[in-house]
Amino acid sequence: MVKALSSQVQQLALLATLKTRFEQHKYRHVNIAWKDVQLKLEANQQKLEPLLQMELTHGEPDVIGYDATTNDFLFCDCAAESPKGRRSLCYDEQALEARKENKPKHSALALANEMGITLLSETEYKQLQQLEKVDTKTSSWLLTPISIRQLGGAIFGDYRYGQVFIYHNGAESYYAARGFRGLLKV
Repeated sequence: MVKALSSQVQQLALLATLKTRFEQHKYRHVNIAWKDVQLKLEANQQKLEPLLQMELTHGEPDVIGYDATTNDFLFCDCAAESPKGRRSLCYDEQALEARKENKPKHSALALANEMGITLLSETEYKQLQQLEKVDTKTSSWLLTPISIRQLGGAIFGDYRYGQVFIYHNGAESYYAARGFRGLLKV
């Protein structure tokens, strides 16, 4: 795991980075004001650590929406390609244990859990792709339905040929160009 958020200086630097990104990409969060996001972050400072982990693993987190039912802002990895610091991972711990040789260092679900974020669902991934086209050269593991996982599979998505594709693979597979995107509710 990457280093922890330990000082007020780091917190201020993270908030400045998030604010700059927020202001540069207003199309991701129409009708949401940074002051409201900042107030929510200041009231929920424990959420800064997962955001720092997203940032340090090259996810470039940004607000992509607001859930009125839970009063949460939705932060998502918005990097153009699957975050560099979260690639070459199999899907989950069960898949990691099943590999007999050439095991990856970690699994997507376990790392997401350690970071305090969740993998994007297929629906959330498609919503992100409506905001901007991502994963044109990489792919990202997605939260896989239990029925697929019980059969040994997992799903991932990417954007090719002007279209979002959702595919399947054995959960134990891993590739240098496949990582995962996370979601954090604040």
